Order: sequence, then C-alpha cells, then structure tokens
Amino acid sequence: MTKPVDLPVDGFCRYRIDFGYDGTDFSGFAKQPGLRTVQAELVKAIAVIFGKDSSDFKLRIAGRTDAGVHAQHQVAHLDLTPTQLKRIGRNPDVAGRVNTALPQDIRVYSFEVAPEGFDARYSATFRRYRYRVADRNCFVDPLDVRYVLEVKPELDLKLMKQAARLLVGLHDFGGFCKPRAGATTIRRLRSVKISRNISKGRIIEIELKGDAFCHNMVRSLVGALVAVGRGRASVLDVQKRLKSGSRAGSLKVVAAKGLSLIEVGYPKDSKMGLQAQNTRKRRVLEEN
Repeated sequence: MTKPVDLPVDGFCRYRIDFGYDGTDFSGFAKQPGLRTVQAELVKAIAVIFGKDSSDFKLRIAGRTDAGVHAQHQVAHLDLTPTQLKRIGRNPDVAGRVNTALPQDIRVYSFEVAPEGFDARYSATFRRYRYRVADRNCFVDPLDVRYVLEVKPELDLKLMKQAARLLVGLHDFGGFCKPRAGATTIRRLRSVKISRNISKGRIIEIELKGDAFCHNMVRSLVGALVAVGRGRASVLDVQKRLKSGSRAGSLKVVAAKGLSLIEVGYPKDSKMGLQAQNTRKRRVLEEN
C-alpha cells in the first residue's frame, strides 16, 4: 500500500518500485523498438495512472536483465511531477492499480516514496542471482522446465566449488564479460554457493552475490563452473581465464532461462545518498 505524500513545491518526487517478472517471453528489460520488453510493459502500465511521459518517468533499474532472464525481486525508481502525483487521488494503492494494467508475467510488490538520495542502481550494495541446473541425478518438475538448464551428465560439485573459490573477491572479470565502452570490468564477487535443493528434485542451485555484475558476467561464470562440473574444463582453466582477462577459449555463456535475480541489497535509508556517491567512483584493483 502506497502511503499518501505531500506534493512537492517544485521538482520531482522519487518513488521506489519493487517487482518481479518471468523473463521467458521478454526480449530483456530495456526498451527496444518492435520488441516486447519488461520496461516497455511497466512504463505502459504506469502511464495508465499518471499519463504518458516522454521521458518514461526517468525510470531506472537496479540491474538490467537480458532476454529470457527472470527476476524474483527487481528494484527500480522513477520521478513524478506534482501534476502526476495529483493523479494518485484518493486511492493510494498504486501497486495494485499498476498490477491491473500489467500482463501476468510482471507483478509489482510495492510502489513507495523513496528515501532521500535513493537511486535504484547506485544506492545498491549488492545483487544476488540464482542459476538452476539439472543433471542426470535430478527430477525436473514440469512446472519448472522454463527455469532450469538441463545437462545430461552428472556434475562434480566438489570441483565446481573449487573453481568457485578462485572467483570470490575483487577481480577484473574482463574474461567473463561483454565489455562496454568506458565501463570498468572490475567487480567484487562476495560469494558463490553451490548446492543441491533436495526439496526441488535435487536441482543444483548456484547463487552468486556481488556488489555489481558486468554484462553477461553471471551466465559466463556459471558456464565456466558447469564446464568444470562436466569435465570439459579444469579448475586451472577457470583461473587462467580470470587472470588473462580474455574471453577466447572454450568456456561458454549458459542459456538465460536458468537465471533469476533474487535480491538487491540497500543500506539504511540515511545512507542511500552516500552509497550512491561512492558507487559512482571508478573501481581499481588496488582496493584489495
């Protein structure tokens, strides 16, 4: 339930949106001409309440997802003008109203006034992703087939965990990313957890928690770990890829369908602005 808010005298009022989506039928989060995307559907539904906005309400996301990637819990922010705020009227349940205008594969959990200094992307302290894999030891529930990567051989989790330990820490992950002009590939990977979920047919769950992730980084890391588990690559191969910074070689990016963003972490409300300021600073390996 969105709480009523005093209208600003001038400028914008920032709102935080928490939501999730099944990415199967989307061409990623970001708007693209002629394609169905999460952003396009979300903006269209918000416009039903607040009217069309040429800037798409300045919507910003905690982390963009690629085509086919899911989000159990995603976070965004948008800015509303005083005129737009008046359209909330006497029904402050904006989340509920937006959901009535959304397709069933997107759901908004909350639509609340954001703390001072909040930025969905730059105020975040971490992102946590989960990738699900089924090997020959697993039973895949028919209701889960769109969300699990199936591989034929049994994976060696012990070797996968050995490789995962090499990846934790502050590194230049250029060997596991699609580089973008002007952007650093230095990231801090806080943890990688690999386990079998006994209650879910022994499906293997790989959880990665980091301050942020580069384009394709999660699926590239999982691809390397799965290759080790299948015996197609060694722990040393993963170490070499990390140190070289080169994407050349046999380690491949895995399919999108097994990946979900499950959590975005933020500091206390009073620290939002400071966290955003610090995040914008360019990372260097000497921090380690």
